[in-house]
Amino acid sequence: MLQNKFWQAFFALAPIITLFLAISFYLGALIYFFSHMHELENHADVSAAAILGNISVFIIFIFIVFLIAMGSLVFYIVHAVQNPNLKENNLLIVWILLFVFIGGISQLLYWIIEILNKRNNTV
Repeated sequence: MLQNKFWQAFFALAPIITLFLAISFYLGALIYFFSHMHELENHADVSAAAILGNISVFIIFIFIVFLIAMGSLVFYIVHAVQNPNLKENNLLIVWILLFVFIGGISQLLYWIIEILNKRNNTV
């Protein structure tokens, strides 16, 4: 699974794409609520369940983003540990620290620098 190009690309791009999707959905909901605030205030028949239902969809989406980010973190830490190019110097420690503290951007950079640029070498 570590050598599969699809999973390498998925775990590099999915956390960043899903984060941007979550932010855009959140901003879209805010824009909708602020643009229809006058109408929502005048209608007393809007139930709290309808509002909380929309919030629960957002919370579920954030939970999925969290699971993808944690899966990506584990995938790229295991990939970096098994990468023979990183065992000769301190780059292994640097990459793992970047994965833990920076997250999705560092995993994308690792995918571009260590995997795409070194396709001919078996990692």
